[in-house]
Amino acid sequence: MLRTPGEPVLEARGLTRRFGSLVAVSEVSLDLLPGECHAVIGPNGAGKSTLIGLIAGELVPDAGTVLLGGEDVGRLDPAARARRGLGRTFQIAELCLEFSVRRNVLLAVQPRFAGPFHFLRRAERLSQLAAHVDAALVSAGLIDRADLPAATLSHGERRQLELAVVLASRPRVLLLDEPAAGLGPSETEALANRLAALKGRFAMLLVEHDMDTVFRLADRITVLAEGRVIASGLPEDIRADRTVREAYLGEMVDA
Repeated sequence: MLRTPGEPVLEARGLTRRFGSLVAVSEVSLDLLPGECHAVIGPNGAGKSTLIGLIAGELVPDAGTVLLGGEDVGRLDPAARARRGLGRTFQIAELCLEFSVRRNVLLAVQPRFAGPFHFLRRAERLSQLAAHVDAALVSAGLIDRADLPAATLSHGERRQLELAVVLASRPRVLLLDEPAAGLGPSETEALANRLAALKGRFAMLLVEHDMDTVFRLADRITVLAEGRVIASGLPEDIRADRTVREAYLGEMVDA
């Protein structure tokens, strides 16, 4: 696969995080190019969740930093990083189930658009905001469910709704933390189709256990084991890497 040219939109440089005597992440560096999907994989306990927390700003590194669009955001909290274009999904969707699908998206993004729409009349402002929310629902495949309570959605549709919330925030980077967690085969395939349709529009850093999804979407793959990067490269190179086979992929790469 060809890598998208351009300067990285996201960089992790030498990230290290300890929890007592446990080194969860050790000197991890990676980057993400415009329009690229860069997947991070590894066995349980490899440090993937810690790495995501460090990049999102939920954890403070013991060493290293994070750059977003070339800006050092190491001192910024998650909300500030989100305002600079880092959109994050979680392993467990965080939604207001009693509200409609559309209102979930609206409530999440309305405060962020006070600035861009401040010069418009109230009716015009609300109209443009509603159109923006509906565009996010279209991209996430949920426009036909927009007026239903979020509680009525299937597990897979709730993941789509969380994606719509993130898309409506106008991110530069999608930080996807195990989006297929808990999904059945058909729901996983549908989500992979949705993410494939978004490729090129957004840079994606994907943490995922489902190898079919990873190898379908990823332009590059970084493999973690015991908190360290043991391999990073094109999907075909990762498939063939003996160290990766022994540490993680095993027989899955032969399927």
